[in-house]
Amino acid sequence: MAKTVFITGASRGFGKLWAEAFLKRGDKVAASARNIAALDDLVEKYGDNILPVALDVTQKEEVKKAVEKIKNHFGGIDILINNAGYGLFGTVEETTEEQARAQMETNFFGLLWVTQAVLPIMRAQKNGHIIQVSSFLGLTTLPMLGLYNASKFAVEGLSETIASEVAHLGIKFTLIEPNGYSTEWSGSSAVQTTSDITDYNPVREGFAETGNNGDIWGDPEAIVEPILKIADSENPPLRLLLGKVAYQFMNEVYTNRLKDIEEWKEVSIAAHGH
Repeated sequence: MAKTVFITGASRGFGKLWAEAFLKRGDKVAASARNIAALDDLVEKYGDNILPVALDVTQKEEVKKAVEKIKNHFGGIDILINNAGYGLFGTVEETTEEQARAQMETNFFGLLWVTQAVLPIMRAQKNGHIIQVSSFLGLTTLPMLGLYNASKFAVEGLSETIASEVAHLGIKFTLIEPNGYSTEWSGSSAVQTTSDITDYNPVREGFAETGNNGDIWGDPEAIVEPILKIADSENPPLRLLLGKVAYQFMNEVYTNRLKDIEEWKEVSIAAHGH
């Protein structure tokens, strides 16, 4: 049966790829973007099955109106994919207040406003699936992406909590955690801090060197099939790593974390007091 899917940040990258994949198989898609002209090609190809929605996710009232519009147009929302977001590159010390707040406004608060707006519809339906686009950097960190890491850590904590609050209502949650992909996320979509402090040059150089290794970047097309699989799953996982770098990195991170937990077990238990 055809599903109604709402995807934020659908003008390019993952969002647009996913929108087309759902449309291609006959689903209905509400696709939001700041500039909906970027969706003209999909409208031309898929007609009434796509509803382009002009939306800045950081504007809470705008989000509520957009969700109401989608509900009135398609009658409900079966799947929400919270994809709007961008990367802020630079050291934490060199990040301005404006840059830090803007990163959280989009990546965290934007996702929160959209989730809050969609939940009443899914509660009324007694079903739905919310797919939050996090990152493997919501579970561990890389230098030069401090505020981005923090925004995704916040998305992880928020989403895991909501998942536990709505499970009995038939609403499913999945956090997807991609590694880096060859999209515009690290290019034209990204924001850079100024880099004036020379003490950080070795960190910047190391990061640039890693980024120049083509093997670490996944192929965006390869992420389409996993999303369709998750969307169709009766029992989707709460978390899904996407990409071999994310898998290898996190496998190592969690192995080391468990080792530290066990090594310091006696100190931890003694800290309880009784």
